[in-house]
Amino acid sequence: MRFSLFTAAVCLATSLHAEKVGPWDLDALKNNVPAMKWVRQDQPIHSLTYAGEKYQGKDTEVFAFYASPITLGEAKPGTKFPAVVLIHGGGGTAFADWAHLWAKRGYAAIAMDLNGSRPPDPEFDLKTGMAIGNGHRGVRTRLPNGGPPHGHAEKFDSILTPDTSDDWPFHAAASVMRAHTLLRSFPEVDAEHTAVTGISWGGYTTCLVASLDDRFKAAVPVYGCGFLHEGESVQKPSIDKLDPEHRALWVKEYDPGSLLPRCHVPILFVNGTNDVHYVLDSYMKSYNAVPGEKHIRIQIKMPHGHPPGWAPQEIGIFIDSKCRGGDPLPNPGAPVVSGDHVTVACESKVPLKKAELNYTTDTGLRSKREWKSVPATIKDNTITAPKPPAGANTWFITVSNERDAMVSTVVEFSP
Repeated sequence: MRFSLFTAAVCLATSLHAEKVGPWDLDALKNNVPAMKWVRQDQPIHSLTYAGEKYQGKDTEVFAFYASPITLGEAKPGTKFPAVVLIHGGGGTAFADWAHLWAKRGYAAIAMDLNGSRPPDPEFDLKTGMAIGNGHRGVRTRLPNGGPPHGHAEKFDSILTPDTSDDWPFHAAASVMRAHTLLRSFPEVDAEHTAVTGISWGGYTTCLVASLDDRFKAAVPVYGCGFLHEGESVQKPSIDKLDPEHRALWVKEYDPGSLLPRCHVPILFVNGTNDVHYVLDSYMKSYNAVPGEKHIRIQIKMPHGHPPGWAPQEIGIFIDSKCRGGDPLPNPGAPVVSGDHVTVACESKVPLKKAELNYTTDTGLRSKREWKSVPATIKDNTITAPKPPAGANTWFITVSNERDAMVSTVVEFSP
């Protein structure tokens, strides 16, 4: 049954035995290793299926790719690695090349399909040994017992039924947490150093999971965020089509903005200024909702897609800093406007290299606005930039270190 006041009372009465948030049984998801079977282990990228949640009254399975330095032949059995869970976005699938990328970085990586399907087997470049983008080509096969597809009806309209088992957001977050529990059970995985990152709808799901699963040491949502029922969000019309009761229920259960106040996993938000799918206003509300450690990287006109979404080196640097003892990203403080300039104090173990004030005076749709950048100066880890000009309605400061790793201050909105 859908989460209600009655089930809330039941959960409270049994809180000594179970932890439940909305429709998710967190104790079960964290402590019960899902049944799994290997589909293929004769390639550097292995494939497997694992048990998912029930869908339409039937058991389901989830397809995933798995890779580690051991599967790549670059480490011996018995070695342990940190691990990462990789969540694809809308129109995506389990990406073998994404798992391969993280295995080359020294991680055990699992990338699952959240569409109830499986992609073609990966192919490999004979010269480099790297996986070729299996998920970007070929026909994806529907699993006989797959979970719900990731269509709009399953994401939004399913809230109209009295059962959560046909809700894609419920399955997506549960399947990720199940993959995490499975990954932590592998003997080569350092279970106390795991991370999660996802792209677009995978970033949305990362926000949910980082708010539900406190076992992660780092989370990086790319593009995806909460407050999808507000502003210029492209998801807003689908949410607004619901009747008021079910609209409120969807926001309460499945909008990350309702869950991010629970998030105490260190989190790095990554997005662009002009993203049409996850708009800057909603993005900053999502960032501001997090009470725990948080960082942000806003790139002017960052392109939207899977390869562009996993390309920023800051994702790996941030996760390395939490899972492998690597040097952290720069950590700028809040901008302080005084007179005709703005100052920002910035912590950084790696020397700082470049800083800029970024602003727009345009109005209208966020996705259509033009941005300008002005150089700032750096002295003793203090950034000094000109005050944003009159008419600048949105602005922030970016700073890069000598590794060319870039982060942002919070985005400021003027009336």
